[in-house]
Order: sequence, then C-alpha cells, then structure tokens
Amino acid sequence: MFGLLKETPVVGKSNALINSSSDKLFEFIGNNLLDNYPRWSPEVRELEKLTDGPVKQGTLCRQMRIDQGNRSESTFKVNVFESGSRICFEGVSNPYRCDYAIEPVNETACRITFIFELLDLELHMKPFEKLVRIAIQDGTDRTVQNIKKLIEAESPSS
Repeated sequence: MFGLLKETPVVGKSNALINSSSDKLFEFIGNNLLDNYPRWSPEVRELEKLTDGPVKQGTLCRQMRIDQGNRSESTFKVNVFESGSRICFEGVSNPYRCDYAIEPVNETACRITFIFELLDLELHMKPFEKLVRIAIQDGTDRTVQNIKKLIEAESPSS
C-alpha cells in the first residue's frame, strides 16, 4: 500500500570563471585526476586507480576520505570522459555522483560547473537532510574555489 518512493538526490552545484584554457583545466582535473583530486579535495587522503592505463571512461578508483572527522572508503567509476569538456564519476560502493563540466569562454578563460549528487540519504540521516544539503553546497563551493586557486596559480598568465 505504501510503495517505494523514489528518493530525490541531495545536490550541490557551483561554478566559476577560471583564467585557464579549457584544455589545460581538463588536463588538470581529468587526465591528471589521480595527482590532483587530493589537492582540490583535501578530504581525500588516499586515492588508488584499480584499472590499468590512463584515466578514461570505465576507469575504477578507490578513495579513502576523512570528512569532518568521519573516515569513509568508496570505489568510483568514471562514467563520462569527454576530453576538454567533462569528467563525471559515480560511486560504485556508495550512491554519489561528481560531475565536472568545462565550457570555454575564450582562449584564456573557461567556466567550470561542478555538481555533486548524493543519490540516496541513509535513513538515520533523514532528520538532518537540511544540514546535509548545506554541507554539500559548502563542499561544492569549496571544491570549485580550490580548483580555481590551484589552476590559476599554475598559469603564468594569470
């Protein structure tokens, strides 16, 4: 009688204009994901690629994070890898999605849009959904600002 309700994901979205070419930014967040992800997301304490070859669609990785004192481990899979424009990965062991889209503005600037989706909120967290939404939005804002700061610091033209 009650049925199963489809959960609405908890979403955070942030974007910024970055003084970098879209190719250079994609190189930073896509091709060099393993080196740079822990730099823009310092909660990532360990990151390991589980598949052979360069990062591409289908790549599997394992991460260990410490978020606000809580340790968690998850495996994720790169679902979208569009050179120069987008990388999206989704949790295999946990229900989340990270989507980074890059749009060129001109030869020396681009816009990054980052969307984080928590695809399912555990039952014991339902009473705290509003706080979880605030924390996720803060995290997406911080992620975009960290990427902007890191990539612009590496660009001699900025």
